[in-house]
Amino acid sequence: MYIWEQKDWPHFTFDSDKISVVSEECHILQGKLLSKMECLGFAEKEDKVLSTITADIIKSSEIEGLILNKEQVRSSVARRLGIERAGLVYADRNIDAVVEMMLDATQNYEKPLTEERLFGWHACLFPTGYSGMYKIDVGKYRTNEMQVVSGGIGKEKIHYEAPSAKQVPLEMQKFLEWFNAWPGDSLVKSSIAHLWFVTIHPFDDGNGRITRAISDMLLCRSDKTNLRFYSMSSQIEKQKKSYYEILENTQKGNLDITEWILWFLNCLLNAIKESYAEAESVLKKYSFLHQIEDISLNERQHRVLNKLLDPEWFGVLNTSKWAKLAKCSTDTALRDITDLIEKGILEKESAGGRSTNYKLKKI
Repeated sequence: MYIWEQKDWPHFTFDSDKISVVSEECHILQGKLLSKMECLGFAEKEDKVLSTITADIIKSSEIEGLILNKEQVRSSVARRLGIERAGLVYADRNIDAVVEMMLDATQNYEKPLTEERLFGWHACLFPTGYSGMYKIDVGKYRTNEMQVVSGGIGKEKIHYEAPSAKQVPLEMQKFLEWFNAWPGDSLVKSSIAHLWFVTIHPFDDGNGRITRAISDMLLCRSDKTNLRFYSMSSQIEKQKKSYYEILENTQKGNLDITEWILWFLNCLLNAIKESYAEAESVLKKYSFLHQIEDISLNERQHRVLNKLLDPEWFGVLNTSKWAKLAKCSTDTALRDITDLIEKGILEKESAGGRSTNYKLKKI
């Protein structure tokens, strides 16, 4: 028996005491992240929003096995948000349409969710009327039965069977009435909406991506801003295996969805924590650069220092690594490094000789 076949569907229940602990932790960290982002300059904040929305769109598609061109997505987002960036590339209409859907969900998060709006999002995902090679019903609810199946021909495994097509309009009416009226915690509401919508599976295709757009819409309401600083879809993609497991188990369970909500909120907590750590790294970088802004440095030194301050930097710094990063000879690299040591910016990490490594010195 699937969850939607339960007698009291869709009257979900959950343990409020268990959930409130994690929900409160999420809310506190949301506030800390927003405060941290306020410390960034305008350009840095813009960059973070641009990279977050780009990642959200790309990762939401990757969860479904669809790979989008990162530069095209980034360019399309930048243009629509009015962010001026050099090197923007042309984005084809499929990517522009996907970006349009996500931005409508997050930039217009206070607007009601309606059938017309959902149909518009669906049309954005499939502007040609096809999903791959197959023609589908676009901008309207499905008229066929829906199963989630894996495995090759003859070895199919049915993971889930959605409500019949004739039930979908009424199921969606109930969902939309709840969505636009329920006054509860937006984080808990986001988790319930995610499960409820994907359980109905109202469209021929694209249900997962629209589900995550709906979740993001409610997360914006919780943040009370359309500025996106963390990506829930990126975190779900990292935890994809457990995501599908908890989803399948919940859809085959009873109406107590406590475990699903806890999984969702902990996934969200991980997403916010990751973004908070990145924000701290960015602030440390700009604090460091501010402290050395009056020190005379050449172009190579500026370039390599920025690399060292990047949150994704790993490994050791030695003359050969410097030469590679700065595209210069090892002799020039040693002169650059020695100069920075004399200026108190770098220091030796180990004993001298061929194995000498260097690191940034705290100023």
